[in-house]
Amino acid sequence: MAFQDLIQIMNSLNDQHAILLDLAERKKQVLIQNQVNELTGIVNKEAKLIRQIGETDQQRAEAVQQFMIEKGFKPNPRVTVSDLTKIIFDIEDKKQLLEAQKSLLSTIRRLREINTINQDLIKHSLAFIDYSLDLIVGPSEDEAVYHHPQHQTSGIKRQGLFDTRA
Repeated sequence: MAFQDLIQIMNSLNDQHAILLDLAERKKQVLIQNQVNELTGIVNKEAKLIRQIGETDQQRAEAVQQFMIEKGFKPNPRVTVSDLTKIIFDIEDKKQLLEAQKSLLSTIRRLREINTINQDLIKHSLAFIDYSLDLIVGPSEDEAVYHHPQHQTSGIKRQGLFDTRA
């Protein structure tokens, strides 16, 4: 009974990660199109989904412990799917568990790839914003810039497009 619960929970985890993957894809498009309001909504949905995934993962850990008890083993919180396959003797059950694992790992791998792309997009956006601010306002006064002592200017600092003292 615990084995079927475990498979069901792993499939549920895969479904939740697939939804997260879809949100990551949408986030990528929103970042490219600079739609800040939509980005906020997606981030909120992701936060809720991540909490659900955490709860489902806790259920998975409990199902693994219950399965271990049913098989006559001492419960261990560090049991992996590979460990479970060693104590499952039914070929169909082993195959079903490995397929659930493979599917979940594939979804997580794709999610990591998309999140890496999104992270790079955000870094580039922030760099562009920083560059734009430097053009408009000028570099900050506390920025460490080396000036050769013989090439000192007469104290006039370059201003940006706007005079910030006005």
